[in-house]
Parts: sequence; structure tokens; C-alpha cells
Amino acid sequence: MSVSIVNKNNFEQVKSSGKTVLLDFYADWCGPCRMVSPLVDQIAEENPQYLVGKVNVDNEPELAQAFGVASIPTLVVMKNGKVVNHSVGARPKPQILAMLEG
Repeated sequence: MSVSIVNKNNFEQVKSSGKTVLLDFYADWCGPCRMVSPLVDQIAEENPQYLVGKVNVDNEPELAQAFGVASIPTLVVMKNGKVVNHSVGARPKPQILAMLEG
């Protein structure tokens, strides 16, 4: 499964997915975001049971604000439309997977 680009137009569809959702809030200019991005891509490819999406905070400030994103990268895990876990800053792949499984 590939990574979805999430924006305000498709967010409700992503949120209402029956799958556990991982959202990566990032910006193209953010160094730590560029470190996390390939890990998020790998998780999406290796774990089709999750819906993985990326939110560019420069393009989607309303979504970033709705999630209280003050620093990036911010990773948010949602189940049944509710936030169940989140982290700020670069994380290694095992920690990101643990967020999804926890």
C-alpha cells in the first residue's frame, strides 16, 4: 500500500477508514522530516493493514492547526476517527511501529 497525500478535501475519507491511520505532518524544507519520510514510506509498503498518509503543513495549515501541530515532524495515530497516539520529532522505525501497535 502506498502513502496517501492527505488534504482537507480527502481527510474525512481517511479519518473514517476502518484501518488504523498514521499521519505524518511534514514540510519539504524540514531536515528531520526528510529523515522520517522514507521510514513512513517503508511502513506503508510493508503494512497494508494501516492507512498511511502525509500532510504537508505548508499546504494544509488548517489540518495542522486542527491537530495542534506546533513542531514537525509530528506523527499521529488514529483509530476509529480518534487520535490514540502522537509524537513530535524524528523517530526510528521500531518506535513508529510501536505507536501503531500500541
